[in-house]
Amino acid sequence: MRYPRRYNAAHPFDRFGPANYVTTVRAVLVAGVAALIVLPQAPRVLWFAIGTATMVALLDGVDGWLARRTRMLSEFGARFDMETDAALILVLSVLVWQHGKAGGWVLLCGLMRYGFVAAGWLLPWLRRPLRSTRRGKAVAVCQVVGLNVALAPIVPMPQSAAVAAVTLAALAWSFAVDIVWLARLKPGATYPSYRT
Repeated sequence: MRYPRRYNAAHPFDRFGPANYVTTVRAVLVAGVAALIVLPQAPRVLWFAIGTATMVALLDGVDGWLARRTRMLSEFGARFDMETDAALILVLSVLVWQHGKAGGWVLLCGLMRYGFVAAGWLLPWLRRPLRSTRRGKAVAVCQVVGLNVALAPIVPMPQSAAVAAVTLAALAWSFAVDIVWLARLKPGATYPSYRT
């Protein structure tokens, strides 16, 4: 798909780009996992959620590679990718709670990103662009892996809750590091969020 040639700071290209198409596929798969929330509790539902979430995670590496390969890195692509990841984590945390694999506190895994965005409405310095770091990427992978493990029918309570708790602790630590970094950032200084 080609667009009229006009400059857009968030997506300075005249086409959507292959990386964004892959992210779109990922978003559709996340929607498929979300649809499982309304189904009756059954092991096959959990296995399907785990398989689909794993596919979404694997494709996460593909869209980043394609963006670099085609030299179409953009703020839009980075944000699209990040919000798809955030939606997947929210859906997985709901499934973990819904299937009795952990208490309601596990929903914090999925809600933390949205709480951070909401806090930015009150504290403008939280809206500054974040750096792309290996730590952030590793914790994002940890969320999917940890929630998938907690969701697995072969992992009973309380082990599933323990795995979810470690997953939540890793995410809380990562957010704390980012918040401290933003608080120390010099006024007016910005860093691209799409660097890889």
